Amino acid sequence: MLIGDVQGWVDNFVSFDDRFLERIAAAWPACMAVLPDQPGEDDITINLVDCLAKDVVVRRLCHWVEYQFEPFGLAADGSKYSKGIIDIAVLFDWDRQRYLAYECKRLNVINGGSRSSLATVYVTQGMMRFLTEQYAEQLPVGCMLGYVLDGDVSFATSRIADAIGGHVPLALSEGPTPLATIEAIERFRTRHTRLAGSQIELRHALFSKVSAAVQNT
Repeated sequence: MLIGDVQGWVDNFVSFDDRFLERIAAAWPACMAVLPDQPGEDDITINLVDCLAKDVVVRRLCHWVEYQFEPFGLAADGSKYSKGIIDIAVLFDWDRQRYLAYECKRLNVINGGSRSSLATVYVTQGMMRFLTEQYAEQLPVGCMLGYVLDGDVSFATSRIADAIGGHVPLALSEGPTPLATIEAIERFRTRHTRLAGSQIELRHALFSKVSAAVQNT
């Protein structure tokens, strides 16, 4: 739960996301260099978080970077329960209800010589979890990380845009709107209206596995 000016928190989250993505970009080549050609989502995320936890800049920016963070829900009897597992959560202090969530999805997966964009999964099993407040409950910003395994970021972006436009429950109110690139990371943002009427901004960043491999050759 946020206390004080909500717009101030939005600005802080957005500013942090920009700086955090710079550190992910710095860690990305080394992270991907130790992984196979078509790594699993968890394998990528585990190695990425391990790199970020050792990054001296990240340590100054936040309290902790957690892999598979479980936000708590509040039951009618006053007890707490797990609302699920967020791939990466950035905690700024000891308050577990105030965090910046990063949901991670693979895109453009190659299997048996054919490509699956997985854009629909990105929307229905990623973005929608913010809309239902399974993730980022009462928080105004959430983030998506797309791992583009074949390096075709333009194709991934196009398919995601189509999937977003075709999924009415996203309650899209704005976007997709391009954001400035950070170290060649393609970015955009979307805004959505939740069932309770609150707005949430989702910030999207697409990382190319191929470009990371090139940097290590």
